[in-house]
Amino acid sequence: MIYRMDHVGVVVEDLAAAIAFFVELGLELEGETAVEGEWVDQLVGLDGVRADIAVVRTPDGHGRVELSTFHAPVATSSAPKAPMNTPGIPRLTFVVDAVDDTLDRLRAHGAELVGEVARYGDSYRYCYVRGPEGIIIGLVEELN
Repeated sequence: MIYRMDHVGVVVEDLAAAIAFFVELGLELEGETAVEGEWVDQLVGLDGVRADIAVVRTPDGHGRVELSTFHAPVATSSAPKAPMNTPGIPRLTFVVDAVDDTLDRLRAHGAELVGEVARYGDSYRYCYVRGPEGIIIGLVEELN
């Protein structure tokens, strides 16, 4: 039995920039910590892990994103900035009050529009942006 989805985790190189991006989006910083030791090595299947982690949450408290940056071991590759139709590519989608305003604010943090802002009938306006480390973020504005 599943009780709930707890959080989504994303590895980033610049933790401070990722936190700033998600705070600008409207999430709230829940906390930050450093992790290392045998338990985290066992958890992630790597040896000698040293990482910093921050958790941001939606204002309603139900959605959380864990942002982590690894100081050790050194990553051997990075995630590709694959097109939207690539199998397995993750997307995080958030409902916002105004897509255009949110998009403008996120551009100041390096966000790039993937396609265009599209309107789905009278229901909503929707777009995708690439945020920190190429993370794809969906922005949805409900119209009714």
